[in-house]
Amino acid sequence: MEFRYARFDVELERLKEVLANLERVFNELLLLTDGDVEQALGHLERVGKRYGWLNEDFTIDDFRRWLERRGVVQVRTAGGDRGGAAALGARGERGLRQQSLETIFEGLAADARGEHRTRAPGVGGERTSETRPWRFGDPTHAIDFNASMRNALARSGEFELAPDDLEVFESEHNTSCATVLLLDISHSMVLYGEDRITPAKRVALALCELIKSRYPKDALHVVLFGDEAWEVPLAELPYVGAGPYHTNTRDGLRRAREILRRAKSANKQILMITDGKPSALTEDDGRIYKNSMGLDRRVVNKTLEEAGQCRRLGIPITTFMLTQDPGLVEFVERFTEENRGRAFYSSASDISSFVLVDYVRNRRRRGG
Repeated sequence: MEFRYARFDVELERLKEVLANLERVFNELLLLTDGDVEQALGHLERVGKRYGWLNEDFTIDDFRRWLERRGVVQVRTAGGDRGGAAALGARGERGLRQQSLETIFEGLAADARGEHRTRAPGVGGERTSETRPWRFGDPTHAIDFNASMRNALARSGEFELAPDDLEVFESEHNTSCATVLLLDISHSMVLYGEDRITPAKRVALALCELIKSRYPKDALHVVLFGDEAWEVPLAELPYVGAGPYHTNTRDGLRRAREILRRAKSANKQILMITDGKPSALTEDDGRIYKNSMGLDRRVVNKTLEEAGQCRRLGIPITTFMLTQDPGLVEFVERFTEENRGRAFYSSASDISSFVLVDYVRNRRRRGG
């Protein structure tokens, strides 16, 4: 066996640690600033100086150039979408999703982590001829040793395997699931200084990464609902923010039902994250009826009717409430009974774990 030694560079290792810390904080600030790169960098400069990560030897401009070289951020031209300001690149969006997923799994209890991990080995049906890079948790029987050894030989000229050399066979999944994630972006998500929209966005980003990496045949759609409801591309998730809106839950459910009606998957579900009482309703003529007090009888009845429509189409709704107001709890119980779905109550700090654990459990129960 051959051992290779290299000189340990203290300064280089320190710089790597500083860069890792800065990028992690930068991603958190991106969530808080609705994907505004310039604003996030401004906050990061103050944080970096406070903790000694940034100084005369390594400034925020050095960090910005490092992000640009790696494709994490890119500067748009004056005629581009964001008028010349720095914006997230594809690598930055992917990194934000991955960190969101890692953050959520770090917060899960041991039994919850174990419940999810058991999904990886033995998943899928027929093995295909296609391979992909090995990831932590992949079963050893899926390793393509021929391709792995070729990678090692190309890398070092020797048959000495390293983790990055490993390739695993892809499997053909037998089932798929179409999911619509409903995000409440009404004013109550940021009311009284309590930030509930940031953890809700983290959930959406983590679900996106979970599906892309573990369940590639699953479909995930994101629908925002305030005064009205509309679908947004997954790439726009970092830029989502709460607005001065009422809570038109019925319109959100109706838009989700329309999306799932067109889905080819046999398994369909709606995950709804909200903290507010239904307070708006779209009339047949397009006008929006609003009652800021919430739980207006007319609004409630129409919302319950929509929950029943979803039930008749075989679409279960899992509701994640970010508050436990007694009046709201009563409504959610009626709503859940009408749909025969499920409901969870939590604080904003716990919502991430609930959504991801429940997504995996529900997918397995329904055909994953």
